[in-house]
Amino acid sequence: MIIQARRLARPLPLSLARVSLFLDLDGTLAPIELRPEAVGPAPRRTALLRRLGDGLSGRLAVVSGRNLESIDAILDAAVPSAAGVHGLERRRGGGEILRSAPHPGLGEAKAALERFAATTPGVLVEDKGLAVTVHYRLAPQFGADALRLADGLARELGLSLQTGDMVAELKTPGADKGDALKAFMAEAPFAGTKPVFIGDDVTDEDGFKAAHELGGFGVLVGTPRETIAEYRLNDVDDVLDWLAQAFESVY
Repeated sequence: MIIQARRLARPLPLSLARVSLFLDLDGTLAPIELRPEAVGPAPRRTALLRRLGDGLSGRLAVVSGRNLESIDAILDAAVPSAAGVHGLERRRGGGEILRSAPHPGLGEAKAALERFAATTPGVLVEDKGLAVTVHYRLAPQFGADALRLADGLARELGLSLQTGDMVAELKTPGADKGDALKAFMAEAPFAGTKPVFIGDDVTDEDGFKAAHELGGFGVLVGTPRETIAEYRLNDVDDVLDWLAQAFESVY
């Protein structure tokens, strides 16, 4: 069910004893930057995540479009359980990594996007291993061209097209963020608890839906829009403040 985001209330504080927490990264835990590599560690965030992980007895996971290497670099490896590339790779709390095989068409897609970027100032291409992304935040006037190219490549090569905030991503077909949440929830220590998914982007709707299906809920971050989420927070600072308030018993 789609709920009008303008009606969404701020979520109440949560009980550490009953929830599992799933967090997007960019736009949720860290501000979105003009260049993806500009996002880096933040001491307050790192300390909060480590305390949350302890307070939740490990029932904390980051579920992001970034790959695991990038997640760890930004979060100072503070969260053992994580899913990268929208769920195509997943690391269990004990360190075991489950990863899809890359689609054979990714190399051709990357080459085509790089040719486009080479003649289009401000357009950036990011190789995630299981996906390749074209960023046009620095050149929004070329967004329609980037999307048209990505859509054509997806159809030609059999890749999945994932669009987001000023990005278009060609990815290996397979899991999404909702699938990642469900996989974590089927395992210890997440099993048997209420999942809460917090995210800002349209890619997070899969996570909101999965959380709802398993008895939990989603929290949208940012500008109101139509969403499956039941609650909303304003921005990254609001998320961090809410997490600190919600779990202040940890401190």
